[in-house]
Amino acid sequence: MKIAYTGWTWINAKEPETAKKQLEASFRECRYLGYDYVENFAFIRDFYAENPDELVELTKKYGVNLVNLYGHFGFDEAAALETAKKQVDFLAAIGGKWYNCQNSGFGDDGPIERPTNIEMINAMCRIADKLGEYAKTKGITLTFHSHYGTCVFSQSDIDHFAANTNPEYVSFCIDTAHVTLAGIDPVDIIKKLGARVAYVHLKDVDAHALSRADGAQKMGTFRALGLGTVDFPAVKAALEEIGYDGVLCVELDNPPICNYNSAEISRKYIKNALGF
Repeated sequence: MKIAYTGWTWINAKEPETAKKQLEASFRECRYLGYDYVENFAFIRDFYAENPDELVELTKKYGVNLVNLYGHFGFDEAAALETAKKQVDFLAAIGGKWYNCQNSGFGDDGPIERPTNIEMINAMCRIADKLGEYAKTKGITLTFHSHYGTCVFSQSDIDHFAANTNPEYVSFCIDTAHVTLAGIDPVDIIKKLGARVAYVHLKDVDAHALSRADGAQKMGTFRALGLGTVDFPAVKAALEEIGYDGVLCVELDNPPICNYNSAEISRKYIKNALGF
């Protein structure tokens, strides 16, 4: 399996040239720590849309492979497809292989956690099927990410989404922390989805903090690998059982000190506990 780190957390500037320097720092620091592969949010297309080769040259400079862009879409199917297809085209132009995506949330002031809403999930299914079919023509695999605070989060949400999307076009990204927040054992969901697992996000969860958190605070319980209670050796074994040989991408939304520190902790854990 290949080890990656997500670099979107480095980018907090809105001014393009500053944001590009932050992206470059993510490449430099991840490669120094031993991550050969990286991903980022699909918004980086906005910085390089006119010259994709500039980004390609930057990855070559630091010896990293940018293999995945991560996009988000709402319930306006036409708008979602228009934006996402541009991002897929860009991903193909820079040599990426996976387009990770998720619903961007409910878009109102209601509660973050809600019962399964079939109508909302069906909209995600239609977008994912159409986008996945398009991505396949570009040599890109679409992987859908279940996520806290969206309409595809719980086991029943995932079950409906899986049953109503075409496996030929739509695969899954399993995020060990988000499924944990949903009360799902990462090992169980990996085995259940089997060959449809095409990408993996690794992050840990502090179970004690989670037990005391409410609402959006739950996403503040994510930790660098080895600092929580997710059983990553069991996750690795489950992935091997289903024949997975793809990317394990470490992600931490809110590093407590800095991105470099958290990436270093996780890289050491992967080497010592998982043997990569």
